[in-house]
Amino acid sequence: MAILNRRNFIQAAGAAAAALPLVGSKAFGAEKVKVGFIFLGPIGDYGWTWAHNKGREQVVAELGDQVEAVYVENVPEDASAVPLIRDLANQGCKLIFTTSYGYMDQTLQVASEFPDVKFEHCTGFKRADNVSTYNSKFHEGRAVLGTISGMMSKTGTLGYLGSFKVPEVVLGVNAYALSAQKKNPDAKVKLVMIDSWFDPPKEAAATETLVNLGCDIVTTHTDSPAALQILEQKGLHGFGQGADMSSFAPNAHLTAIEDIWGPYYVERVKALLDGSWASSDTWDGMTEGTVIISPYNKDVPADVAAEADKIQAGYKDGTFDIFTGPIYDTEGTLRVKEGEVMSLGDLAVIDWFVKGVESAS
Repeated sequence: MAILNRRNFIQAAGAAAAALPLVGSKAFGAEKVKVGFIFLGPIGDYGWTWAHNKGREQVVAELGDQVEAVYVENVPEDASAVPLIRDLANQGCKLIFTTSYGYMDQTLQVASEFPDVKFEHCTGFKRADNVSTYNSKFHEGRAVLGTISGMMSKTGTLGYLGSFKVPEVVLGVNAYALSAQKKNPDAKVKLVMIDSWFDPPKEAAATETLVNLGCDIVTTHTDSPAALQILEQKGLHGFGQGADMSSFAPNAHLTAIEDIWGPYYVERVKALLDGSWASSDTWDGMTEGTVIISPYNKDVPADVAAEADKIQAGYKDGTFDIFTGPIYDTEGTLRVKEGEVMSLGDLAVIDWFVKGVESAS
């Protein structure tokens, strides 16, 4: 893969996204158990896939004398994923992680063909005897970002760059909007969906649109630093997604949600090795250390940082949940009664937006 610098990232990453998927690890020896990873984007996206690959690297670092960890990157979320997942099984992988929502049905299909192989699907909800699901409570981090935005925005108009209208994205948008409105009841969130997880040129163009609509802070649920680079150029603020992206936009980057997958991957591979692996559903967050917040930018005032820290502490000790009613949707319908808290089951399938979220597409 070409080495990317910060100035050519948008163009080079766009080219990387179009590259053919490659298997990315040499065999370490037949005695090792082979584990496979299916990645959505390039491992150099510095966001979602980068974070998952860091988890794979932790498996190698901790269990490398027992495990060979291979991967395929740039795998589309369509039928073409099936032969690539199948190929990992045919290569002898005994455990395969498919790391994006759009691989759900493809994972189930291949799992039915290989009942002796274990599969783990990230962010999905369909399971089988040999298929587990796992997720991260990203919305807890969005509540922190929304709190900061509600306090720091000068216009009260916030931007949100989304990928697809799937539950994990809708959940993040809502957590962000509700948290911003806790600090500024008049805050509005302009939402653009680009129908892609990783497309730096499209991410950059959508960010330009949000800025033109008056958004002075933009958060993203896409995978590259492209949005932050646009905000850096314009003297505005935003947040990293999946990893600390401050090196790409040192002034614009207020903080980031970091995804820490390594401990889960190590735990599940150990379970495979000792024979205790069983199908399960795992949804961890700040309490477990799966979601962490990067250091705050120096531009974040002390009082804002203190409020953001309160949100983190509340999630960690269980005293805070942004999805506590009353909550209204965009049509003004009461969705959650006062004092009630949405269940994790309801959050996992949420398909409606809260009041104050406006489509800018």
